[in-house]
Amino acid sequence: MIDRLALQRAGFRGELIQSGDAGYDAARAVFNVSIDRRPALIARCLDADDVAKIVLLAQEHGLPLAVRGTGHNVAGYGVCDDGIVLDLSLMKAIAVDPSARTVRAESGCNWGEVNDALQPHELAATGGFVSVTGVAGLTLGGGFGWLVRKHGLALDNLRSAEVVLADGRQVHASGSENEELFWAIRGGGGNFGVVTSFEFDVHPAGTVLAGIVLHPASTAADAIRTWRDLQAEAPDELTLGALLLHLPDDPSLPAPMRGAPVAGLGGVYAGPLDEGEKALRRLREYGPPLVDQFAPALYKDAQRMADHLWPPGLRGYWKSSYLKSLDDAAIGIVVDHFARVPSKQTVIVIEYYGDSAWSRADESSTAFGHRTWPWNIVITSAWSDPDDGERNIAWTRELLDALSPYRAPGAYVNYLGGDEGIEGLQSAYGAKLGRLAAIKRKVDPANLFRMNQNIAPATAA
Repeated sequence: MIDRLALQRAGFRGELIQSGDAGYDAARAVFNVSIDRRPALIARCLDADDVAKIVLLAQEHGLPLAVRGTGHNVAGYGVCDDGIVLDLSLMKAIAVDPSARTVRAESGCNWGEVNDALQPHELAATGGFVSVTGVAGLTLGGGFGWLVRKHGLALDNLRSAEVVLADGRQVHASGSENEELFWAIRGGGGNFGVVTSFEFDVHPAGTVLAGIVLHPASTAADAIRTWRDLQAEAPDELTLGALLLHLPDDPSLPAPMRGAPVAGLGGVYAGPLDEGEKALRRLREYGPPLVDQFAPALYKDAQRMADHLWPPGLRGYWKSSYLKSLDDAAIGIVVDHFARVPSKQTVIVIEYYGDSAWSRADESSTAFGHRTWPWNIVITSAWSDPDDGERNIAWTRELLDALSPYRAPGAYVNYLGGDEGIEGLQSAYGAKLGRLAAIKRKVDPANLFRMNQNIAPATAA
């Protein structure tokens, strides 16, 4: 039995929520509403001292511990049954140093909040294709975003971090202090401790050219081929993705477009606007498109342009893989399969990173698994009716299986759906998994931090 009064007497300053309390159901909810878990305690921490107290409480009682930043992970690792949720959502301090071009953000922040703070200084952080993704989870697993081709992953821009370890110690991790821990948290997820704040390098980004062009389903394959062929000449300033989605059934749209399946080709050019117009001209002239929404935008607004594609309140199941190649046949498989999608709320995204800042980074410098493969596909299946889960999950798996000839031996850990097991870890980390397990054994030998894509501690030699 957890004694709330004892915790408060011991100096816990945050909010403690248990079953029966007002707000319990809202506090245990995560982005993927398929996840329905009932923790014994939700501890909303105010600072690192609070975090340390909750870590030690979980150790003392032998309880499962889930660490929640924003709760955006599709596998629902931010909540557990019968244990403790260490909730960081109240920890939202952000400090910008414009002259040093750095930002320090606490772990309850999302990327939209960080870039809102940076925009007055015409600076931007690299993480997040959508604004609501949490800083913590995204960075610890990698951190793709609209600036990835120009400035690398979020973890490539991480200068230092404050970490609470499994024994309650608070440590600083950087390239010159606790270096092994710093290596591990850049890609190894939440396996090694609770990161309470992050310090990032940030980059000039005032007004960018951002948006999307939409094409009808009848020409989707050709539109995606056009997007693919453009990548060979794309500068680092341009990050573009291809999407298959359904438009909303919105009365404000022309009748033929309401609820219609479309291909979207969208992204951000982070450089001089006139150069962006040149880089995007061929893409925008193809078709012509049903809609062309490319326009100058502040970076903080560009980062929000795709938020509506993944609204809260839906059930979800994801599958993802890097791809060795994306030939016409592979595109045909994806387009044909999307024509049979069970839910209009599902979105397929094909990403291109190629030869750019992310792939030029030293492969050995972080725990991030793969920088070789140019393409990635993520199938973000979503639906509302609980009875529709089985057919949506089956459809998702069938598409990934159909792409087997094109799949690379690797996956991005933040896109794993949660049911891949050890094979998923091996695909995400490859040869680095052994080193990660050895570090895990040093800092968390009892595997307290296991509500994640879990790296088990290495066994004793």
